[in-house]
Amino acid sequence: MQSMEFPLVLFTVLSQAAIGLTLMRAVRTTSGGEEAAGRTEWLLIAGLMVAGLLGSLFHLGHPLSAPMALTHLGTAWLSREVLFAGLFMGVAALAVAAGNVAGKPALAWLGTALGLGVILSAGMTYAPPALPALNNALPAAFFLTSAVLLGAGFGSWFADEGLRPLMVRIFTGAVVVGLVLYLVAPCVWLSGGEVMRMTGQAWLASGFYWAHLGVLAVALAVAWMTRDIPAWLPVLVLIGELVGRAGFFADTVHTAANMGGLY
Repeated sequence: MQSMEFPLVLFTVLSQAAIGLTLMRAVRTTSGGEEAAGRTEWLLIAGLMVAGLLGSLFHLGHPLSAPMALTHLGTAWLSREVLFAGLFMGVAALAVAAGNVAGKPALAWLGTALGLGVILSAGMTYAPPALPALNNALPAAFFLTSAVLLGAGFGSWFADEGLRPLMVRIFTGAVVVGLVLYLVAPCVWLSGGEVMRMTGQAWLASGFYWAHLGVLAVALAVAWMTRDIPAWLPVLVLIGELVGRAGFFADTVHTAANMGGLY
């Protein structure tokens, strides 16, 4: 891609944080967790999604024509991503507006299902043949890991004492998975074709990449030592995911790179 695509960085990371938070809400309410803060949590979910959607508009040459993205649902994963994102936003808005249903597990699970549709569609959108390193399941894996990591982190703000250990375990597991994915993927790319190898080299030479790994390492160390998720840690992780996603867009090499020249 080789451009930072800041609007897409905002949309993908903030929407995945909202989806992950909804998933954690579903898990906790199903487990009999505290429901008193349900509306407040849904407000954060809706706020993250609105911010992501607004940010994505700056990626468009004609923002007022954004609804036209729905015209190719049968053939384009981007259209499906937009549809699922809109439906997810509708569920979040319903939960905020109708506070009496905010704590219901069914609403959170419905939002989770739609959110997973967003993640799958986004994973397919950013896995085209023109990006050999990502023409596989890796984008969806990266995005799902971010959703779970951010969801568990911010979900700890709302979890009662009995369920905080569950949030810590999920958070720690997601950090470990993220570290493994991001450490292994560029090394595998180095043994691939020319464009894939160039992607691996670009990631390993990128400040975005190493800053992201540094944040994940700090998050793992803090969660391991404290057996908790301090209130500031999800914010740090959110910044790390934004930085890492900027590298995802800026450092992944397109097959058009060096067009007309010799590899």
